[in-house]
Amino acid sequence: MTYQHTQHGRIHYLLAPFGAGAIVGSVLLLDRGEPYPAVAVGLVGLLMLVAALSFARLSVREEGDRLAVRFGPIGLARTSVRYGAIRSFRRGRSSLVDGLGIHWLPGRGWIWNLSGFDCVELEVEGRGRLRIGTDDPDGLVRHLEERVGGT
Repeated sequence: MTYQHTQHGRIHYLLAPFGAGAIVGSVLLLDRGEPYPAVAVGLVGLLMLVAALSFARLSVREEGDRLAVRFGPIGLARTSVRYGAIRSFRRGRSSLVDGLGIHWLPGRGWIWNLSGFDCVELEVEGRGRLRIGTDDPDGLVRHLEERVGGT
């Protein structure tokens, strides 16, 4: 079975307009003869637009001998896990403490999450715990059962 699933988020609906607004604001600051604040505001706007394009969706798919996880559409943030390195997996739930995005928390491991609380938790050899947020946890678990075996 080949697996591919993309979850679409909503945070980019907030980030993109603020980013665009900041860029417009930087142009207005330039027109008023204030180049330093204009550059700072413009950079913040650009960063917000890049973040909006980076975290609009989260794709999880099979890529040969590995499971690939990628935020996108521009795909600056990505990781993959060899199926052979997965020691165990299970359907799980994240919490508000875990938050959104990509980060590591002591005792909780890595999380890659776009929205919601459903996830699949992997124990990966040499990497520890990795939780992948998804709105298709049952489908991802079924795929892993076929590729890794039941755990």
